Amino acid sequence: MKKIQFNVIPSIPKELEGLKELSENLYWSWNPDIRHLFRRLDRTLWDKVQGNPVAMLGSVSQDRLEMRAKDEAYLSHLSRSQDALKKYLEQPTWYNHNHKSKKLSIAYFSMEYGLSNALPIYSGGLGVLAGDHLKSASDLGLPFVAVGLFYQEGYFHQYLSSDGWQQETYPRNDFFNMPARIVRDANNEPIRVAVDFPGRQILAQIWLVRVGRINLYMLDTNIEQNAPLDRELTDRLYAGDSEKRIQQEILLGIGGTKALKAIDISPHVCHMNEGHSAFLALERCRLLMEEKGLNFDQAREATRGGNVFTSHTPVPAGIDEFDASMVDTYLRPYYESMNISQNEFHRLGGTHLPQTRGQFNMAIFAINMAGFYNGVSRLHGKVARDMWHYLWPQVPVHQVPIGHVTNGVHLPSWISENLGELYNQYLGPRWIQEPTDHKVWARVDSIPDEELWRAHERSREKLVSFARNRLERQLANSGATSLDIDRAGEVLNPKALTIGFARRFAQYKRAFLIFKDLNRLKRILNHPDYPVQMIFSGKAHPRDNIGKGIIRDIISTIRHSELRNKIVFLEDYDMEIGNHMVSGVDVWLNNPRRPREASGTSGMKAGANGALNLSILDGWWDEAYQNDRGWAIGRGEVYENHEEQDRVESEAIYFLLENEVIPCFYDRGKSDVPRRWLSMMKKSVQHTALQFNTNRMVKEYFERFYLSSFERWNHLTADNFKAAQQLTKWKTKVEKNWDKIHILSVDANTQKDIKVGEELLVTAVLDIDGLTPDDLCVQVYSGPLDSKGDIEHGHTHDMKVASTKDNNITYQTSLITKNSGQYGFAVRVLPFHKNLTDPFELGLIKWFEESA
Repeated sequence: MKKIQFNVIPSIPKELEGLKELSENLYWSWNPDIRHLFRRLDRTLWDKVQGNPVAMLGSVSQDRLEMRAKDEAYLSHLSRSQDALKKYLEQPTWYNHNHKSKKLSIAYFSMEYGLSNALPIYSGGLGVLAGDHLKSASDLGLPFVAVGLFYQEGYFHQYLSSDGWQQETYPRNDFFNMPARIVRDANNEPIRVAVDFPGRQILAQIWLVRVGRINLYMLDTNIEQNAPLDRELTDRLYAGDSEKRIQQEILLGIGGTKALKAIDISPHVCHMNEGHSAFLALERCRLLMEEKGLNFDQAREATRGGNVFTSHTPVPAGIDEFDASMVDTYLRPYYESMNISQNEFHRLGGTHLPQTRGQFNMAIFAINMAGFYNGVSRLHGKVARDMWHYLWPQVPVHQVPIGHVTNGVHLPSWISENLGELYNQYLGPRWIQEPTDHKVWARVDSIPDEELWRAHERSREKLVSFARNRLERQLANSGATSLDIDRAGEVLNPKALTIGFARRFAQYKRAFLIFKDLNRLKRILNHPDYPVQMIFSGKAHPRDNIGKGIIRDIISTIRHSELRNKIVFLEDYDMEIGNHMVSGVDVWLNNPRRPREASGTSGMKAGANGALNLSILDGWWDEAYQNDRGWAIGRGEVYENHEEQDRVESEAIYFLLENEVIPCFYDRGKSDVPRRWLSMMKKSVQHTALQFNTNRMVKEYFERFYLSSFERWNHLTADNFKAAQQLTKWKTKVEKNWDKIHILSVDANTQKDIKVGEELLVTAVLDIDGLTPDDLCVQVYSGPLDSKGDIEHGHTHDMKVASTKDNNITYQTSLITKNSGQYGFAVRVLPFHKNLTDPFELGLIKWFEESA
């Protein structure tokens, strides 16, 4: 049967045509006044479509539209909203003011984007961070596009069985009722790209989502020209086996790069948000080889400095790996067409390393194809350097070239409307426009305590009302009795100290920790004068039975009569639940096993809303904690015995609640306002909002990585790629002659004690047959010795040529110590070229050994 498809759009009166333009740009997701405009159209329907303006315009009755078309107050609101969007899109930005002369283009690739519930194509923190990244890139006016996959079902929806076991459903997304449209060519035909798969090509159409000033392009394979299984490729996020995963990652990386090419976008810089999109580097090389006649090494040299790789994973098990045979099945024709040998390609994915057990590792591939790589918090940067040290085995761990850019949150998307109005009144609009200006947040002190407290109480009351309604709905859906459903309207106390815990239910996040001593927890929650309550939410991965078991155990526990009204679990955690929780709770609880939390952003959102964090010193809290703005569980210890760790840290949570958190919250004067608590709230807002916003984060990426990548790209590609070809040739020479280098001797007068401030002359003699001094950097690595006699956090000092005799070169430098103690030094040789992204790029390093 031949099906002829057609699309039906709402018949919007001429007076309301501006609604369509407003609905199609996700700027409404961080502009509360525009959201109010759509809510006024039909409040009941707005809740039914979960705040999706496009779906609302497709569902609202014609009578309602005609009525609003004659409503002068509504038309005035519409005009004001249109002006707001127009002003936002046209006004000068940070980029215009600071970098307008830079004609660069940045492309950001991510497997998921958490922008709004109207686009359910995200699973959790990685996607929400990507969404916030786009919104801040828009606010700053960066020359920026984004690429992803458009999932027909997205991530699963969660519901709980009668015994509390997580179940999953996958409702289909209706793309035509979402803020997205198909990208078309000049003839109004959908633009499609073809990606080679074994024995066939898969076609993908491209959808456009407008995120303020930013275009997000998403690929969708659900078109008739594809075979049924290939149409399902973009059905679900993170679903299926490893074969479907590699297919999705090829589509994202290679297909996404082809999509940009098809719509005439040639980015200078590509940012890989995790390793899922790393195959984009391969397609960038192929395009250069095809268009410019370069070989693979030259193309890789030209592009790698223009690739940025961000890892969010603190453990090797979290990295995607594929069997080498599967990689060959899907990519052998591809890499062979580029004259890359099997061995060479596999080595780029680290298959030769014992740590990968022969698997092709996507993070290693990304590192080998990128010029800049980073973790997502200060602690995660350190963890990443430890985790990937084996890629640079002769480099001291702290010098492994992996830095960090600490995550942030997009404040206008996460600050409650109650608090946002207060910020507008006392801080002015610059808290949105310039959130990185400390002068803005210093004005939080000017907010009267009573007003701040009332605004927060309204948010807590709103959260309690929301939780009751959600609980009633989930109980009704689970077949609960009418009595249990009626009781849901009585849970929680709008005035009680409220603790929030919401995140993915992985075992290491330890949602169970506060339940370790149930009797003690009951005493805390049921105190007659100082009541406490908790709200939980979160999903376990569909294949994580341990995580599902934790949810089931919590559900079973909170059914105890003493806890029924004190603890609520809200199923199907999403951005709507997250928004209510981070703005309404008093305390945000986070207790992962350190150092398993790469960053975490929910605590940032809560802190910017005035909640106080009670957290393990892990991820972002490790660098944010001060005792005047929250509480630390422990002192950053790392335990080998997990049972002991759980016991000690659960005790610490109870102790802090009983002796610090609860007394501080209920320390009230005659005005019933907790002054000490409010002092901590203000400090939490001031520090969190200033330091942990995505405007600061995106500026940091731009100034540290994007600009450097762009300048490197321009340099290497200028004059018909002359510098890239020269660098490739130089690397070949160095690798060929490296083993000929010998450090013949190292001398220094260390027989006598060295006084503080006195110079120590170090001399080294090298045989550098086949190379020149200009090819090398000879360094002294020195620093204090630890208890094992190892140099601890050493510093490097470049040595200079003192004399030359044939191939033997004498180098010298002087060390000056500023403190007394036991010190040591070593001499090393590194390759040197002005166009290297870092001195360890080739993986070549030679240290002086006595036997040399």
